[in-house]
Amino acid sequence: MRLNVKTQHVALVAIFAALFYVLSLIAPIQIPTTVGTIEIKFAALIASIFGFILGPYLGAAAALLGSSVTWTLFGMSPYDAPFVLAPMFNALIAGFIFYKKWKFGLVAFSALIIAFLFTPPVFPLTAQSDIAGLTVGNSYIALAVIFDKIIAIALILPLAFFGKKMSVAYGSAFYFLLAFIGNEADNMWGSLAFAVPQVYNGIFGFDTVAVQGFFIVSPFLYPAIRIVQAFIVMIIAVPLMRVLQGTNWIWSKNNILAEPQKPPPAISNPQAVP
Repeated sequence: MRLNVKTQHVALVAIFAALFYVLSLIAPIQIPTTVGTIEIKFAALIASIFGFILGPYLGAAAALLGSSVTWTLFGMSPYDAPFVLAPMFNALIAGFIFYKKWKFGLVAFSALIIAFLFTPPVFPLTAQSDIAGLTVGNSYIALAVIFDKIIAIALILPLAFFGKKMSVAYGSAFYFLLAFIGNEADNMWGSLAFAVPQVYNGIFGFDTVAVQGFFIVSPFLYPAIRIVQAFIVMIIAVPLMRVLQGTNWIWSKNNILAEPQKPPPAISNPQAVP
């Protein structure tokens, strides 16, 4: 018995959500810093590949379901609740770009950045804050958070227009950059969620000045982590997508790597056709 398309989609979302949960059982890479321990979780970074295979919508649904189930089964910690949506944005943005819907990805990513600029730790941008005896402009705090996201957004257009040539000429660099963009979108949601008073004050118990300090203390640490994540995704995606390309596992044939469709040959003498 053949499954209809909708049933296949539901099954794929469930399978990849289960994969997300299984990967979440792997101990994360822990990096000690001056502001605490930073963790690189394999389940979160793999959400980019969900977008590559399932497309933006199914990939985002699988990532959201997987992260929700993981959060539930791991004790429903209130500290993790605001970040459950982060892998979804990874899969969504990466999927939009890979399946030639880059404008939607650009708008969604930009909307996250704009929303962040109106949160209390950085708004208004012209204001200045006293952080540990130092006067720091809110515009600097905002830039410390979003400069790498701006770089990620700037990479969307080259991938959208030259992704096919880039994949042929540079191979794995294509997936590295695409995964970097997806993981930066993940991090942008995390920064936005943490900048909401109900989160940083209501859940974590920090005041606004403390959050501002967290944002500027290690501005280059998180971009370095996203680069490591993108490198791991690249190692997985290159052989995997090579095998899956052209099969029914790929959500749509209309993707960046697909050959352009050739128009049917013109009929010079239509009357000669029986």
